[in-house]
Amino acid sequence: MPAHLQKDLEKLKKTVLEMGTIIEESISLAVTALMTNDRTIAEQVIAEDQDVDQREVRIEEECLKILALHQPVASDLRFVVAVLKMNNDLERIGDYAVNTAERVLFLSNSGFIAVPKGIAAMAHRASQMVRQSLDALIEHDAELAKTVILSDDDVDDQRDKLFTVALNEIRRDISHLDQWIQILSCIRYLERIADLATNIAQDVVYLVEGNVVRHRVPVISSGSRNSSAPPSFGS
Repeated sequence: MPAHLQKDLEKLKKTVLEMGTIIEESISLAVTALMTNDRTIAEQVIAEDQDVDQREVRIEEECLKILALHQPVASDLRFVVAVLKMNNDLERIGDYAVNTAERVLFLSNSGFIAVPKGIAAMAHRASQMVRQSLDALIEHDAELAKTVILSDDDVDDQRDKLFTVALNEIRRDISHLDQWIQILSCIRYLERIADLATNIAQDVVYLVEGNVVRHRVPVISSGSRNSSAPPSFGS
């Protein structure tokens, strides 16, 4: 690999990881704001969205520069194309964190209610999927990517349980309907974050193995990892 191409690819990897770190932090702050009804933290998440948007543009420009200047082939070309596809997914994940923060502003104005603690666990799982999908991309780790894909079922299960909790609370006391609608929206945003992380992981599997795993369950080798770190958001 030419030295200049290698240098630009390493720069691209670093830029993608930096964006992923910022987005993880946005998810964490948005959920913390939701769990604690902290308007200041919610406003911080919303204000920082512009930085994510600018980074999306910067990553796209770096990808196009590499394609134009170096005309990469084989695995290098697949990596750049994969980053171009995933870049939009990352920006959308950031948007869902902002959407969650905006719901917090509504709740702070309409009367705070106790948010189900399960939302913190769901957020942790979704954020973990984002981080692992990017790690899989950088390390070309198809097995880790497959683990992310399978994790989406866990998030869906958490979503269903939280929907049941919310609906039961609405039936119990209809006076807080507006607030619960906002919370249901937040649950849906977290589910979409996990879906987008899954999209990234599916692209990693194709990048590494050449296998299209969309719409089917991937097969993981017997020695694959399984992370079960405890939730870190809220209380």
